[in-house]
Amino acid sequence: MSATATNTVDPAEIAKFEAMAAEWWDPAGKFKPLHMMNPVRLDYITSQIAAEFGRDLSQPEPFKGLRILDIGCGGGLLCEPMARLGATVVGADAAERNIPVAQVHAEQSGLNIDYRHTTAEALAAAGEQFDVVLNMEVVEHVADPLGYLTACQQLLKPGGLHLCSTINRNPKSFAMAIVGAEWVMRWLPKGTHEWNKFITPDELFDLLTRAGLTPVDRKGYVFNFARFTWSISDRDLSVNYVTAATKPVE
Repeated sequence: MSATATNTVDPAEIAKFEAMAAEWWDPAGKFKPLHMMNPVRLDYITSQIAAEFGRDLSQPEPFKGLRILDIGCGGGLLCEPMARLGATVVGADAAERNIPVAQVHAEQSGLNIDYRHTTAEALAAAGEQFDVVLNMEVVEHVADPLGYLTACQQLLKPGGLHLCSTINRNPKSFAMAIVGAEWVMRWLPKGTHEWNKFITPDELFDLLTRAGLTPVDRKGYVFNFARFTWSISDRDLSVNYVTAATKPVE
């Protein structure tokens, strides 16, 4: 399959995140939900990578030798932990203002991360290849999910791992992700998410398959309002969820 030249970037979605760029590393700012969710996201990501590539997370730099792409990297909330675990990390984002924020924070943290203002399609067209593609909370913001996921598939080496999280589309997700997070809690600016762009787990598995990937796992991220904490669930995929898929070995 040749690299796609299609541009799946939605300019209106990019503008939303550019307006919030400087707040990426403020745990009490506009990205508070991501900071709260990040430990749970990292637990899933690291365990899946370790299992797929036979790495021991108790060892120093267990991901050494692995090349990881975080597409839609924002301010680098996932790139930095991946770099600390020894991976060679490329962070890419279509929102230009996110990149200097991420670069400055990585430099302050003493981390060498290759941040680029680019798209999945451009990276695929350039022939870039990765062992792992992290695709977290991005697919609900693109104009063409299948085209975008196809570009992500092209970026993976055969046998590579694709981790993708997004938001389910149902009445509960509207109540939680939009009414709750944007209108009531004001964790995010109103209009950050569009409910009709949310994707159900079955729809995402179908899209991943059509893009040339093999879905192997899915879990839910569940927010407990009483404890104000996130956890991973095998069953509850009703709002936030994450998937793992592999690229077949040719």
